Amino acid sequence: MARKISIDPDDVQKAKQLRDQATSVSEYRKALSVILVAEHGFDADQAADALGTSRRTVFRDRSNIRNQNDTSKKTWGGRRNSVMTIEEEREFLDRWQEQATRGGVLTVPPLHSALVERIGHAIPLSTTYRLLARHGWRKVQPDSKHPKSDPEAQDEFKKNFRKQWLSPA
Repeated sequence: MARKISIDPDDVQKAKQLRDQATSVSEYRKALSVILVAEHGFDADQAADALGTSRRTVFRDRSNIRNQNDTSKKTWGGRRNSVMTIEEEREFLDRWQEQATRGGVLTVPPLHSALVERIGHAIPLSTTYRLLARHGWRKVQPDSKHPKSDPEAQDEFKKNFRKQWLSPA
């Protein structure tokens, strides 16, 4: 059996205010996740079933209402598993920046192996690509036309090319 939950009456009042002033379905659900548990005796599983959310969302919504007036907003984003700080990453890429600005061809595999050496353990190649993207590095491709191409000949070919295939028979 689930343990009994006690919800502060102030939180119930906040939830009722939110319910009355709700402008979206998510705000209304958030308010109901507190009201159903506090006033109607639902447990978290029953409230989640009634609202069409997960059990964890019921607890998260209750926490959001409890901390509604807090100035520090917590979000789910962020780097949780970084191996280097942004400054360390910037310092690491500065060595390669010189080669890239001189017009040298900079490929990811040597940069990746240097990063693995710097960190001291193996990391996926995608980590290196994400590091480059995070610091604004992008792939620069060469021109998309052949050096010996002739635009006039190409236009002439387009004009005189037979649009329909005829069998040789």
